[in-house]
Amino acid sequence: MIEHLPALMIAVPLFGAFVAPLLKKKGSAPAVWAVIITGVTLGMALLLVREVLAQGMMVYVFGAEGPHLVLPSGYRVPIRIIFEVDAIGAFMALSATLMSFIGAMYSYSHVRNETGLEKYYALLLLLEVGILGMVLTGDLFNLFVFLEIAGIAGSALVGFRNYRGEASEAGIKYLIVSAIASLMVLFSIGLLYGQYGNLNIAYLSTQIGFNTVDIIALGILFTSFAMKCGSVPTHHWVPDAYTEVPSGINPTLLVATYASLYALFRVSFSLFGKVSSGMSSVGWIMCVLGVLTMFIGVTMALVQKDVKRLMSYHAISQTGYMLLGVGVGLAVLNDPAKLAAFGRDAMAGGIFHIINHIIYKSLLLMTAGALFYVTGTRNLNEMGGLARRMPYTTIAFIVGAAAISGIPPFNGFASKFLIYETSYQLSPIFAIFAMVTSVLTLASFVKVFASAFLGPPVKKYEEVKEVPRSMVIAMLILAALCLLFGLFPNVVLDKLVYPAVDALLKLGSYQTWGGIL
Repeated sequence: MIEHLPALMIAVPLFGAFVAPLLKKKGSAPAVWAVIITGVTLGMALLLVREVLAQGMMVYVFGAEGPHLVLPSGYRVPIRIIFEVDAIGAFMALSATLMSFIGAMYSYSHVRNETGLEKYYALLLLLEVGILGMVLTGDLFNLFVFLEIAGIAGSALVGFRNYRGEASEAGIKYLIVSAIASLMVLFSIGLLYGQYGNLNIAYLSTQIGFNTVDIIALGILFTSFAMKCGSVPTHHWVPDAYTEVPSGINPTLLVATYASLYALFRVSFSLFGKVSSGMSSVGWIMCVLGVLTMFIGVTMALVQKDVKRLMSYHAISQTGYMLLGVGVGLAVLNDPAKLAAFGRDAMAGGIFHIINHIIYKSLLLMTAGALFYVTGTRNLNEMGGLARRMPYTTIAFIVGAAAISGIPPFNGFASKFLIYETSYQLSPIFAIFAMVTSVLTLASFVKVFASAFLGPPVKKYEEVKEVPRSMVIAMLILAALCLLFGLFPNVVLDKLVYPAVDALLKLGSYQTWGGIL
């Protein structure tokens, strides 16, 4: 069974998505089914991580024992669909399955009064399928296919509450952005296929130089994935999507966003990384985009009155840290001394920040969902004194706010400190912007805490109670992870993050099959 894990991780949630609509008239059965399926997939992801860390890479070829069609002349044509799972792919798969499981658990109570829940859970599982396909595939065309699946499922979930005009608008906007990004990816894939007659990432990495067609393809891929991960200046869709999507979907939608960030890193290192002299400039562009993204995101958050929209702008801001960390590593990729001195650690900070941000941002968005669940509003000016009525939600918010602000001993501090320290060695300006952004982040969350949780209670909310148990459990699990990852960062770094970094830096290793062409 172990050797079939990559395929099973797609097959199980896909099967779950097809079964969910059949449970339409079975009460809470769709919700229970989704929790079971996402739980099974999380278990498989843990096994996958263990196997990848033990053997270095898992390769799964669909429909054949080998990846090549051998012609009578003896020429080998790589035409099979191949999943190639290295440490960073396994890292992202674990993030996707963990957040899907937490989101399904939270959704059990959060959306139980909505209609069409069988569709809701089917789309949640399809979104998980799209993410897992993106991070496990070793083929550019299948990356495009799974990007499309994630985009369609995500847009439907963003617009799930279609009785709200804002949700329908956000869903359409998400769909348009996804369609444009996917079309651009497909166009760049066509350019590379026309140039090299192949779409296997392993094979292409051995052939790509830095000719005009390659540069155009790289530019299109970079722009597409930057758009889909919410980087400035194509960040306009993020606040609408994260605000209007049900809070139980926010964790998985966050991972879907960072699956595009993963694709950006995969293209930059595994596909084009061997042309390291040319990629240094791309690394500087990534750093600049990161700084702009973090600063513009946090300044836009400061003026928001809608608690979930405020947190959505912070999601943009935090993406900037990831771009900056990995961008520093890419900028010094052709300088072994700098790469060893601080480039590898910078990348570790950026990749560590992915899972840290997924955890604490999911937690914060869930607390916003809890506030909306009991008050029916997201307007901070209409809230007050809720700490007395919602103690668990208050604790979860404090933990999430401290983590996103980079306050020890929570997980955000560990990854941000790595990014501060290493980005300073490339350019002190980058580190200054990163630290100022953290200060502004703390200021905005102090405002939220004072407005929603402190002060005299609002009369119409005097009788509100804590949210249902499944929502509380989901939030407390994430709060515990924020604390554990902050107290024991070296464990996460050594077991998950640095292997993921090294998988990107081993520019020739992502070609187990391509290398025998």
